[in-house]
Amino acid sequence: MQTQLAPEFKDTPEGREAEAILRKCVHCGFCTATCPTYQLLGDELDGPRGRIYLMKQVLEGAAPTRKTQLHLDRCLTCRNCESTCPSGVQYGHLIDIGRKIVDARVPRPATERALRWALKEGLPSPVFGPAMKLGQLVRPLMPAALKAKVPPRQHAGVWPAREHKRKVLMLAGCVQPAMMPNINSATARVLDACGIQTVVASKAGCCGAVKFHLNDQDGGKAEMRANIDAWWPHVQAGVEAIVMNASGCGVTVKEYGHILKDDPVYAERARRISELTRDLSELLPSLVEALKKARPDTFAPAAKGGQPAAAQTIVFHPPCTLQHGQQLKGGVEQHLGALGFKVQVARVESHLCCGSAGTYSVLNPKLSYQLRDRKLGHLADMQPQVIVSANIGCITHLQSGTDTPVRHWIEVLDDALGAGLA
Repeated sequence: MQTQLAPEFKDTPEGREAEAILRKCVHCGFCTATCPTYQLLGDELDGPRGRIYLMKQVLEGAAPTRKTQLHLDRCLTCRNCESTCPSGVQYGHLIDIGRKIVDARVPRPATERALRWALKEGLPSPVFGPAMKLGQLVRPLMPAALKAKVPPRQHAGVWPAREHKRKVLMLAGCVQPAMMPNINSATARVLDACGIQTVVASKAGCCGAVKFHLNDQDGGKAEMRANIDAWWPHVQAGVEAIVMNASGCGVTVKEYGHILKDDPVYAERARRISELTRDLSELLPSLVEALKKARPDTFAPAAKGGQPAAAQTIVFHPPCTLQHGQQLKGGVEQHLGALGFKVQVARVESHLCCGSAGTYSVLNPKLSYQLRDRKLGHLADMQPQVIVSANIGCITHLQSGTDTPVRHWIEVLDDALGAGLA
């Protein structure tokens, strides 16, 4: 795609990056076939190719309008289009640039500004945990729409006390400890059973995704730098990896190196942090062998006969941040299967977004719930005993629309491990 950037963008880092991305686009339109919002709305401007045209026009000097802003807002940033694109267009990076430029030029209504401010300041805030506990106390009295955002109180269980020579860092996350604390403790217990100690840096907070994707990019970068500072002594001490059990956080931390590439102080450390970051599923190949060796009666492949304690039918919903953002596909299914689980994915549209998409379900509830119900319909066709995923947002969003338990896959693995110890 030929571009003629306006002088105000031509020699800026963002302009150069955007131009390089735009020049890779060949107008093929393959991306529209896998774009959730295009499938729902049927509007070219609510698909990746149309949004790319809108951003190109702005970068070439056209004045953005409120309509431009709404079309960009309706993008889930699921990055399915990146998995489909034959030309390697980095749409996720482009939409971040485009939204920042458009928001600087198009004022939002006061109600929108207030909601977006509340999300970006409230979710990563230390007061989120106490507020969630209060919400859980009065949950039975809440209207259905609000109740869907407040999961029942969950007990975290015991954090392992053993020390191991092998150590990994884990980001606790901003909302996960308050909403579903068992995910973190289950992660620590499973790793402990494999001889790996989980360390949480007390001063590490939100990964930065919430603020960054709500166009407070400076605020998001500040959180990223704070995490790097909190993790760096552990990196110097030789931790094996920085483990993410929320794929939305994982895809962001893996991009610290890109986001902070022009920061003279943090660029090199950010690159190293990204190199060390692993989604929890990336540890599964080594965990499989350790668990099978430690608990052969619990984690035995079903092909060897019998019904190991781990055997149950589960349906896996791969989050977009895992399969498209991090390009990690098939690993959870394969390796849980090697431990005796019967794992399936939806036969239809397993690649499409469930509609959670960070704060999207709050900012665009109509589209979000359409996608949720569409996804749950496909998952229900598999008649699952339990639905599992790999991201707190997907888990809570899907659970709001079904009575079937929705959990993190590590919790199901932890349950089986506990059963083996009983």
